[in-house]
Amino acid sequence: MELDKVGIDLGKTVFHLVALNRAGETVVRKKFSRSQLLRFTVNLNVRVIGMEACGGAHYVGRVLRDQGHDVRLMPAQYVKPFVKTNKNDFIDAEAIAEAVDRPRMRYVPIKSEGQLPAVLEDAEIMMSETLRLMLAQLLSELRQLTNQIVEIDQTIQRGADEQEAASG
Repeated sequence: MELDKVGIDLGKTVFHLVALNRAGETVVRKKFSRSQLLRFTVNLNVRVIGMEACGGAHYVGRVLRDQGHDVRLMPAQYVKPFVKTNKNDFIDAEAIAEAVDRPRMRYVPIKSEGQLPAVLEDAEIMMSETLRLMLAQLLSELRQLTNQIVEIDQTIQRGADEQEAASG
C-alpha cells in the first residue's frame, strides 16, 4: 500500500489519522494514543504529513520531523473549506490530508522548545499578564517533568547495567 499524504487530527489524548494514496483515496483510518501514533509513524513511508496548527502540534511536528517526515502545520481556518460533511475527528483528519499540499496553502513554522521562554520574555508580544504567568508556570512544570524523566531513565539504565553485570 503506497501512502501519499497523511492528515492527523490532534486531540488531548486521542489522535485520528487518515492516509490518502496518490489518487486521493482514503486507504488508512486509525485512532491512536500519542505513543501509539509515534510508534506507527516511525517506519511510515509517506510523502507529507499535515496537522492543524495548535500548541500540541508543534511537539508532535518536531517528533515526526525527527523521524524524517515532511511535516506541515496549517491554520485551522484554511483547512475548514476541505471538510466535506458533518464534522467528526476522522472527517477533520481527511480534510487535513486533502489540504496539506495545496499550491496556495499557508503553513505555520514548527516552533522549537526553545521559543517558549523567548515568547514569555518578549514584552512586545501582546498577551495578558495572567496568560504570561500561566505559561511561565507550565514551562516550569515542563522543565520539572523533563528532569524527572531524565532521572528515571538513568535509574532504569543503572538497574539494567547492574543486572547485566550480575548475570554476565
